[in-house]
Amino acid sequence: MGLLSGMMGNASKLDPRDAAKEFGRLLAQGEQIHAAYQLVRDSFLFTDRRLILVDKQGMTGKKVEYHSVPYKAITQFSVETAGHFDMDAELKIWVSSADAPISKQFGKGVDVYEVQALLAAFMAR
Repeated sequence: MGLLSGMMGNASKLDPRDAAKEFGRLLAQGEQIHAAYQLVRDSFLFTDRRLILVDKQGMTGKKVEYHSVPYKAITQFSVETAGHFDMDAELKIWVSSADAPISKQFGKGVDVYEVQALLAAFMAR
């Protein structure tokens, strides 16, 4: 991922195997990461059971919040593709227990249609 892209808040795609090595302790037995994305320090993981948001906090990033969202708690989502002047795609996810959606920005290197397909497939289970 380019540093400039990360500083702008854009997510880039991670290899699911690398994400599993880094975040394997978060996974339940038999749970698999299907897709992973990273900002400068934060990450979000799409597993076969849930969405995991990793929020590194503070100057050192030693304090970390792991937010787990079961797919059944997601009530709706939207994907806005990148345009000519707006180079970023945006994903918004509404969770039943929250007022505001979870919002993530994707740079041009990420296939936002793939993200949309993952959410649609896991929510349909």
